[in-house]
Amino acid sequence: MLSLVIIASLLALASGKPCDTEGSNSELYLSLNKNLLRSLETQEGLPNPSVHLALRLSNYHNLAKESEHLNRLKNNLHSDIQSSLSNSQSVVGLLALYTLALKSSCYDLNTITFTVSEKSETLLTHLKKQMEDEKQHIAFSHRPLTNYYQYSLGVLALCTSGIRVNNHVSNKLIKAVELEHFKHGDSESIDTYAMAGMALQCVKDAGSHVPNTAELDTALSKIKQKLLASRRTDGHIGNEFSTGLAVQALIAMGSQVAECAASMEAMRTDARSNTYNNPMAISQILPALQQKSYLTVKSKQCLNEDDTLVLELIDPVVVLASESKVTVMVEVEVVASNGVAVVFSVDAPKGSSLLEALELLKGKNVGFTFEKESSLWGPFLSMVNGEQARQSDRRYWHLSSDGTALSQGVNDFKIEAAQKITIKNTSY
Repeated sequence: MLSLVIIASLLALASGKPCDTEGSNSELYLSLNKNLLRSLETQEGLPNPSVHLALRLSNYHNLAKESEHLNRLKNNLHSDIQSSLSNSQSVVGLLALYTLALKSSCYDLNTITFTVSEKSETLLTHLKKQMEDEKQHIAFSHRPLTNYYQYSLGVLALCTSGIRVNNHVSNKLIKAVELEHFKHGDSESIDTYAMAGMALQCVKDAGSHVPNTAELDTALSKIKQKLLASRRTDGHIGNEFSTGLAVQALIAMGSQVAECAASMEAMRTDARSNTYNNPMAISQILPALQQKSYLTVKSKQCLNEDDTLVLELIDPVVVLASESKVTVMVEVEVVASNGVAVVFSVDAPKGSSLLEALELLKGKNVGFTFEKESSLWGPFLSMVNGEQARQSDRRYWHLSSDGTALSQGVNDFKIEAAQKITIKNTSY
């Protein structure tokens, strides 16, 4: 009996170790919050609604800067969505994130409108219409116009805004969980399971009538099992960049994720080693680290908020180009060419980004060309050697380094040693 007590005590001490650094954890969260705020000044392209959402869910605020960003969302992002809607494009994910960002600022969603074909309708009306289009596409093609991640975001945005989600819309998501349709290439998409978990939990909490509540409960249980089964020995759920959403989902679905949990410690370790240098990545882990989820938006009240967050002036960091070069082999494999790969080589400065290495290779005029497009995660490859990977065709460029799939974007992945980068167009 005594030995059991000793073992239990040792386990308690071991599991509690990260919790003993609560003060340093708070400092880390404050630092992440400041990094997000600084990203507002340096971001390229459209303002990011996910960043705004994370700032608003945080315990720390700089209300003036958050208000400035809200205005940029209502002007620049709004205009971009307006253009997409006018061109009959499906932008349900962006529309949903915009809705959640506005909701997190307690903004009256009924005052936000888009005008298409000279007809003005509210943001939520357009979101409901886009979700109906997605649902219809699933009925005929067994998949959404976009993907189930965006579809889940749409359900979540409607639900947290107090809109009753159409039974047929939520049922399509329940069925997708049952049939395990959440794939990205050959792998299961933990991000999608996480977002679907938050969306369906919101539907359940709202008390919305669904054709079969047992199926809803079964779907939520299956999502939780998928997330827990994907835990790695290092604490990550899926990979470094899916852990934030996975923890959010577990919290939303009622699981107790303690401050000292392995997944929380894994995110903190990554944050301290600057793994999350992309604002989009920080925006997904910061709510989780503060034990919140996107579902928190539903009950958020913008009253008596902290307004003490101040950004100190920092000296600009001058990054000197490395004199050390590493050889990068770039293999391009296009499915349409019967698997015949073309291999190129370029010497890139050690520490440069993959995007910089590809730019150098392109500049050598050896037959390698590419084009990129912007996203909330940063630039991504849209065309390589004249071959385009379009979302409408459900194709994308899969990148790997020495056979291991990249979990970072081309602008975030750093070239530290000689390696082979494989670029292959893949369907999903």
